[in-house]
Amino acid sequence: MSDIKFPVQKSDEEWKQMLSPLEYEVLRNSGTERPFSGVYYEFNEKGIYLCKGCGTELFTDEMKFDAHCGWPSFDSELPTAKIIKKVDKSHGMIRTEICCSNCGGHLGHLFNDGPTSTGERYCVNSVSLDFKSV
Repeated sequence: MSDIKFPVQKSDEEWKQMLSPLEYEVLRNSGTERPFSGVYYEFNEKGIYLCKGCGTELFTDEMKFDAHCGWPSFDSELPTAKIIKKVDKSHGMIRTEICCSNCGGHLGHLFNDGPTSTGERYCVNSVSLDFKSV
């Protein structure tokens, strides 16, 4: 994604100053947090999930469901989120990576095995997210 100019631009040093080491690894290096370890995995408050890197609104609590996969899962994204989707061939798999369109931060992956009517499962790292109660 380095060829895309995102509205939010920061140097690596700026990202490292504002993010924890794990947040930096996930958001800026496409890392993954350990399954079942994230703060938002079994979190059921009412509100909006935001990109940890820039505050862009991505998902609502109504889009969240328990996929029993170890990470927060959503069946759709906010229409204003404009999440970028790209082919990810890392780790010997072919998946769809999802990234924030505002800062380019890695969020997780999109799968077509969701149990709701959308058939989609946005599998997102908790450390890629912030939460705003409504």
